Amino acid sequence: MRPAAGLAALLAVLALRAGDPAGAAARGDTFSALTSVARALAPERRLLGLLRRYLRGEEARLRDLTRFYDKVLSLHEDSATPVSNPLLAYTLIKRLQSDWRNVVHSLEASENIRALKDGYEKVEQDLPAFEDLEGAARALMRLQDVYMLNVKGLARGVFQRVAGSAVTDLYSPTRLFALTADDCFQVGKVAYDMGDYYHAIPWLEEAVSLFRGSYGEWKTEDEASLEDALDHLAFAYFQAGNVSCALSLSREFLLYSPDNKRMARNVLKYEKLLAESPNRVVAEAVIQRPNVPHLQTRDTYEGLCQTLGSQPTHYQIPSLYCSYETNSSPYLLLQPVRKEVIHLEPYVVLYHDFVSDGEAQKIRGLAEPWLQRSVVASGEKQLPVEYRISKSAWLKDTVDPLLVTLDHRIGALTGLDVQPPYAEYLQVVNYGIGGHYEPHFDHATSPTSPLYRMKSGNRVATFMIYLSSVEAGGATAFIYANFSVPVVKNAALFWWNLHRSGEGDGDTLHAGCPVLVGDKWVANKWIHEYGQEFRRPCTSSPKD
Repeated sequence: MRPAAGLAALLAVLALRAGDPAGAAARGDTFSALTSVARALAPERRLLGLLRRYLRGEEARLRDLTRFYDKVLSLHEDSATPVSNPLLAYTLIKRLQSDWRNVVHSLEASENIRALKDGYEKVEQDLPAFEDLEGAARALMRLQDVYMLNVKGLARGVFQRVAGSAVTDLYSPTRLFALTADDCFQVGKVAYDMGDYYHAIPWLEEAVSLFRGSYGEWKTEDEASLEDALDHLAFAYFQAGNVSCALSLSREFLLYSPDNKRMARNVLKYEKLLAESPNRVVAEAVIQRPNVPHLQTRDTYEGLCQTLGSQPTHYQIPSLYCSYETNSSPYLLLQPVRKEVIHLEPYVVLYHDFVSDGEAQKIRGLAEPWLQRSVVASGEKQLPVEYRISKSAWLKDTVDPLLVTLDHRIGALTGLDVQPPYAEYLQVVNYGIGGHYEPHFDHATSPTSPLYRMKSGNRVATFMIYLSSVEAGGATAFIYANFSVPVVKNAALFWWNLHRSGEGDGDTLHAGCPVLVGDKWVANKWIHEYGQEFRRPCTSSPKD
């Protein structure tokens, strides 16, 4: 197969779509890219318009009902109103025989609600699916874990890390967005339905607390109630081994719903268990956080993410420096790039202001219509996975002259051949709610990897451009090398994936930390081995 044909085959595997860009969006994937979440504002604005018209119709109807009520009430309050007056007697009979029936069976209310429902049904296909709600809930749990966030704080709209008695504000929003009891219940229920009681319990506890505080108030939009939250929390505690809490919550449930036979049986069951094993009261099970089988480096990864990319001691290392880089290229002679050496083994550098604000915005705009859920290699297949939450698009250099300019700039700076088939097309990525990419290698680690279908070797280097800034989170963490790099808008991060011997560099295991707050966009240019023989000569030493 010719190299160019291999490149086309690879991009087909990576699901590059050349059809209608509108087809790139799929229901159930809204949560996986912030730009898709932002687009969901449009249908909600349409729904607000529908609700406004409905409210105006209802307000007019209620004003008319109030008029009728006041008219009749005034007749009853006037003790001097004699039914002997034939006119009053007539209107009384008419009201009871006709007027009240018309009021009670008025079609105006049903017409108003029908118009609202019809409008909703027209918008419904553009709304996020239930899978999006699940994905968004799991994102909150991910942020809770990685950044050690306090659930009570999150419910109040505060992003605080709690470690023992120490409380640290990770982000201070200009406006607090508190969650409702039903909001917290839905997060807890997603965890509950997965059998994840470690996450379900704190969210359901917060839901119970908020429902208690507003008990008796009716909110149209709520799906759950205090009884629902107590029911789920009691069973979650039972499943986690805390029978005494399960019993206490079940008894509270029966105060609100005393006729519930299932809960009454649960109470008897829990009482019996505690009577048979009195030690359960004082020795409750400790709820363990679910392990992630595929992530063996979780503690290191999360510790690096928690630094938010801060490297306070880097200035103390003499071998790390900043300079103006031209790479002896005439292309960069009059406009050198600011280079910051971040790490030596592996060699990682950050090129500041590699693109301008306008260029970054244009690249995002070119990619947005084509974004699809990001996938990872699984054998010879490409699949969406929970440990990579983002959407991506591939841009050929023929799409816009800017992409040709970008290739020339990357080639001049790195000294590498970045033209296909020796490099892949530019991949643009937008991260979703809590978007992340857990520890992984950019280079292929299996001979069956789809990367080899390009027939141009493995990925020798990565050139990653930050196309946006974020308020918090989203750092790039190098796990084994034990450092992280924050998101620096318009900068580009470069590293070698392979040693000069062609062997993969294990120290390049890296991750995209979850985005805590913000809209993270990056562009990746992956450069392959072939075509670089005289630009980066091979050696037999595994250390080079």
